[in-house]
Amino acid sequence: MKFERKPMVNWYDPKQLAFTGVKTVLSSVFGNFADRRELQAALDQEIQFYDYSDREEMWLDFISDLGDGFNPTFTLADLLARESLTLRGKSLKRGEVLVMGGDEVYPTPEPIEYNNRLRGPYNAAFPKDENDSNRPDVFAVPGNHDWYDGLTNFLRLFTQKRSLGNWQTQQNRSYFALKLPHDNWLVGIDVQLNADIDYPQICYFREIARQHFTSQSKVILCTAEPSWVYKSFDENNGSFDRLQFFIDRVLFGKGEAEYEEKNRSLKVIAILTGDLHHYARYETVKEKERPCQLITAGGGGAFMHPTHTLKAEIESLKGQPAALKKVFPSKGDSVKLSFLNLIFPYFSLTMLFFFGIFHTFTTWILQSNEESPDSIMEKMASLDLLDGDFSAFFGVIISGISHHPAALFLNLLLFIGILLFTDTKSGRKNLNYIAGAIHGGLHLMNFYFLLWLFSFTNLGTLGMGVNNPDQVLLFMAEMILVGGIISGILFGVYLTFSVLVLKNHITEASSSYRWEGYKNFLRLSISREGVTIYPIGLKKVVRNWKNTGTEENPRFEGGPVSYELIEDPIVIKNEKIS
Repeated sequence: MKFERKPMVNWYDPKQLAFTGVKTVLSSVFGNFADRRELQAALDQEIQFYDYSDREEMWLDFISDLGDGFNPTFTLADLLARESLTLRGKSLKRGEVLVMGGDEVYPTPEPIEYNNRLRGPYNAAFPKDENDSNRPDVFAVPGNHDWYDGLTNFLRLFTQKRSLGNWQTQQNRSYFALKLPHDNWLVGIDVQLNADIDYPQICYFREIARQHFTSQSKVILCTAEPSWVYKSFDENNGSFDRLQFFIDRVLFGKGEAEYEEKNRSLKVIAILTGDLHHYARYETVKEKERPCQLITAGGGGAFMHPTHTLKAEIESLKGQPAALKKVFPSKGDSVKLSFLNLIFPYFSLTMLFFFGIFHTFTTWILQSNEESPDSIMEKMASLDLLDGDFSAFFGVIISGISHHPAALFLNLLLFIGILLFTDTKSGRKNLNYIAGAIHGGLHLMNFYFLLWLFSFTNLGTLGMGVNNPDQVLLFMAEMILVGGIISGILFGVYLTFSVLVLKNHITEASSSYRWEGYKNFLRLSISREGVTIYPIGLKKVVRNWKNTGTEENPRFEGGPVSYELIEDPIVIKNEKIS
């Protein structure tokens, strides 16, 4: 299959930001008035689960947050496609089932993005083989990025028995239940855009739990967001309450006596998710009960999220505490990488030019309809801030914006836009607005200081006329380049301070430098003894893939992929429950 190898998504490209924002608004409206999950249920009346319980042992792979830049996406796909991986002398077989845990494509779910960022790389890593009688199956739960078109293209790819490389799609809805060996179940739920779980989905899982779960059943729950982490960031976040409702009311049948009695010994042994692009494992610590593993494994290809902002202990299921056991990358490496925001202009040239052009346009407004020698640039050129002409400096600014409401509007637009950018859902909440206000004020100070500096230099020192074409071109170049770079540095300093000190802006301060490394996925073994989870990580992805095939049927070769176990295998032993 022909596709284009894409770089990591530049989330600070103004055009990309605007396009994604429009998609987000439209998908929210669509979700409110036409929930695709209800349409799926109307078209598929059968309550169907997928039965793999006839095996004595089974291997299963879990990966999340994929379909971004080619290098990390293909590196992970190449590992998943191998017949086995050898770690610490043990051969870990390729999963008979691949579960994708959300956000299968970035930035938006257009057909071309699915083709270039997901289908193409996975097909090249593991080409479809019609003669293969043991083709693995693939199931997927949608994340918020899959929902940005109302789930249209996700459903076309994953619910119509199509192929994803040599993986075969099987599900009929955006949610599913897999019956695994030895009375283990994997349940994948669709939480839409952080919305309530729809009634048909509740009925689907409730019927499966009533008819097929036993008192010895063990459940692995897959969802598209680590709601326990988000609750630790923001106590008003309701996603965790919705997850608890699903576990209590649907899986355990709380409030329905017969149903509840039958499933009273049912155990949720692990919850797997992504959305945060790192590896983090919490473990419940309630005494005399088997702990539940809360695992975020969102390292399938997207930029890396920090781990140093995670709390050592949080509240989890039924209010019991959960302790943080392992993160990847380490908190120390996470802190070091966060300092890359200090060179923000290097990673986001489009944002640099956006700031520079914005400053240039504001200057043009301030200069318009002014007659020499009273133009604002000539007034600025007559000042010497090194001698302390600050009162006159601020007087010129006030005079300028008072005569040009459009310039005042642009100043307010810049300040308020930056202020509203402030993340108040984590860290110090509304107190973060103080840092946001300082950030916005610094951008305005930067603009007017540079307006004085370039006016003083061009008109005063170089003796150029304010309307001289050479001076106009020089000023534009100065403001776009120097103004853009300094604004970009200010933005990067703010992100660095936020993620390191305020512990907020975790997405904005990591999507900025788009780190390709520290990727991960899970390989699970289900046997009579229990479930063993192998968290597999790689610090660096291969970047020198070469196409040894054709343009229509690409095949890639590159350097060796160095992978490792992030931590010791997580063993969840079967326990006979009386």
